[in-house]
Amino acid sequence: MDHRERARELAREYNADDRPTDWFDVLYSEGVDGEAEIPWAEFEPNPNLVEWLEETTVSPAGKSALEIGCGLGDDAEELVERGFDVTAFDVSPTAIRRCRERFPDSSVTYRVEDLFDAPADWSRSFDFVLESYTLQVLPRPERRRAVRAIADFVKPDGTLLVICRGRDADRSEGDLPWPLRKETVMRFEDRGLELVGFEDYLDDETPPVRRFRAEFERPR
Repeated sequence: MDHRERARELAREYNADDRPTDWFDVLYSEGVDGEAEIPWAEFEPNPNLVEWLEETTVSPAGKSALEIGCGLGDDAEELVERGFDVTAFDVSPTAIRRCRERFPDSSVTYRVEDLFDAPADWSRSFDFVLESYTLQVLPRPERRRAVRAIADFVKPDGTLLVICRGRDADRSEGDLPWPLRKETVMRFEDRGLELVGFEDYLDDETPPVRRFRAEFERPR
């Protein structure tokens, strides 16, 4: 069986029941019990993030960072190692519990939160926001809501980094994880952010996966 098939089964079931984010905790719970594989859990920082961090001029010193859908915490830990003051959240209580177990001495603030019902005081409060692979596992209506919610976290002069699978507009999105069209990523401009850079490339996986990596900032 494809290691993503259980995730796809759960997504279909819960999306049909109009509960598009409830399946994540089911999958994480099954993963902890060894009953299923969490397809995006690599137990190391995302190389697409690491590459950007190596090349960016964004300085982490004294800057606040927020990770959307942090999963098992590897990217959040990479950000804190770079010098950011990191808050990382996931809708899955099981995922957050595993983060705290894996990194018991971490300075990351791990929280169980719903992207669509985030704390009001997070609005325009973060210098750096990381959205990696969350949009591509949400159905289309929730993607639009997610873009609005994610953009709102970015403070004036702050940065948003989006990493996702990419596809041409005339190509089918296929199965989960759903590759995004460039115009979907560019919707962050409709929420008051300005595009700084956009990369369309093949990664180093076998076989290679087409990725989009986009950097936005909110004007002062």
